Amino acid sequence: MPRMGTSETSATSPQPETGIAAQDWAQASADPQYRAAVVDLLGALAYGELAAFERLAEDAKLAPTLEDKGRLAAMAAAEFHHFDTLRERLTHIDADPTEAMAPFVSSLDEFHRLTAPSDWLEGLIKAYVGDSIASDFYREVAVRLDSDTRALVLGVLDDTGHSSFAVERVRAAIEADQRVSGRLALWARRLMGEALSQAQRVVAERDSLSTMLVGGVAEGFDLAEVGRMFSRITEAHTKRMAALGLAA
Repeated sequence: MPRMGTSETSATSPQPETGIAAQDWAQASADPQYRAAVVDLLGALAYGELAAFERLAEDAKLAPTLEDKGRLAAMAAAEFHHFDTLRERLTHIDADPTEAMAPFVSSLDEFHRLTAPSDWLEGLIKAYVGDSIASDFYREVAVRLDSDTRALVLGVLDDTGHSSFAVERVRAAIEADQRVSGRLALWARRLMGEALSQAQRVVAERDSLSTMLVGGVAEGFDLAEVGRMFSRITEAHTKRMAALGLAA
């Protein structure tokens, strides 16, 4: 799942801290099923951060100005720092980072293959819209995590500065040439569909994550709540499109 922190629009609704959410890692990890779910979650996040770093470094080649190149380079560095933080956490809880990331490599690589931007503006839209959907998904999951893991996850989802940068550049491009608006709107819709499909696929393929979402180790989540979760993510996407000056 793609990942880049864009925190100004979160799909997460406040939830009371009960069950595992009221515990710390030492307490919650006594349940092996919960521990496996957290290792999966951190593995998916870690590979997402690594992929974001690689993609930003690649996108910098398309940047039209030196200033833009520098901004993207700084954001790429921030994403690598997030990756390193997750890698250290996995090691700390006696999980091998490479093994934790491995199950998510093919699906995330496939997502990026299907959504490779053709130009600078499409790259900005992908980072702002596509990665924000992933961030919203992880924030939804975070409210069900133990306090230590929740703080870690929310920390690595912090905005790297790409959101305001992308909005500024995309809106300027649309003002300069209204013809790009329709193309970018279609691109954003495609990203929305691919990102949601990829998120659902990752959860479906990992029993520990699906159990966390629909019940079991994470009390209070059920199938109806999963549906509401994706509705909130879709609503947040609509707001981001409006911020860009594009129709959802």
